[in-house]
Amino acid sequence: MKTFIALDVSLEKTAICIMSADGLIAAEVTAASDPDAIAAELARQEAVGPDTLVGLEAGPLSEWIARGLADLGAPVVLMETRQVRAALSSMVVKTDRNDARGMAQLLRMGWFRPVHLKSVDAREQRALLAARETLARRLKDVENSVRGLLRGFGLKLGAVGPRLWEGRVRDMVAGHPVLAAIFEPLVAARAALLEQLGRLDGRLLAIVREDPACRLLMSAPGVGAVVALTFRAAVDDPSRFASSKAIGSCFGLTPRRYQSGETDRSLGISKAGDASVRRALFTAAHVIMNQVRRNFPLKTWASALAARAGVRRAKVALARRLGVILHRMWADRTEFRFA
Repeated sequence: MKTFIALDVSLEKTAICIMSADGLIAAEVTAASDPDAIAAELARQEAVGPDTLVGLEAGPLSEWIARGLADLGAPVVLMETRQVRAALSSMVVKTDRNDARGMAQLLRMGWFRPVHLKSVDAREQRALLAARETLARRLKDVENSVRGLLRGFGLKLGAVGPRLWEGRVRDMVAGHPVLAAIFEPLVAARAALLEQLGRLDGRLLAIVREDPACRLLMSAPGVGAVVALTFRAAVDDPSRFASSKAIGSCFGLTPRRYQSGETDRSLGISKAGDASVRRALFTAAHVIMNQVRRNFPLKTWASALAARAGVRRAKVALARRLGVILHRMWADRTEFRFA
């Protein structure tokens, strides 16, 4: 008989619910949130067999645990987070035990959307991109903070390039010993952030140079190293999409729809999936429309759409179409053709 095992993973403990095909609960136990501990508990329960399906909600620890449970011999699936939370939101009493029980029901009924389990390389690339984005945000925060503090003393930094920024700040506070002592730590912090950001950028460029998929994607206009690696790490395996058109809905670039009775409205994009991919594709679309001087059919189409529906909608539509093209290029091993 088919057996369904749901894991509700938290930082320290994992609630486990083992359910039969007819909906009867065979066992409800807990284990430490570690693949070895969970596997040992399942072995003790003698729950894993050839007709077993193990499911857990996608989350920070889920991929690590799913990989660790691969040796069980049973298929392990990641369940789409928003769908699971929507299904469990009607529970009056929310506990880890009840969540695991509800997830087991979703597994049994097949009411879940599986999430792709990324390769180790893709996970490492995403970690690099996330670390780089964190440093870039902190760098911008420090620079904006310095600008705001200087403005309070009537000192306007104005437009200044990255290389001249540090010298300009020091020159502005040179005649104010107190201000110089206050701003020196911020200037030093910015210099340290720049140095570490440069190290991550060097690592990113080294990965892109060695990766054939990234070099292929960068043949498209508007697609640089960051956009290419972001797309490559998120898609991971192009063959997991039956159609390139699925890229738009996977990364939340397709419009939502509300239809009930006589009401039928088209809403904004769903914003489902990986937000970093949406931002990367939107950035590439912005570059195509504003910085690429060469005219080609894709840009002409986006410009005509901007005249009818507005620039922002045109960029979103261009980002969606660019994602489809990038996936097709990768799947077919074909460089971008401007014609």
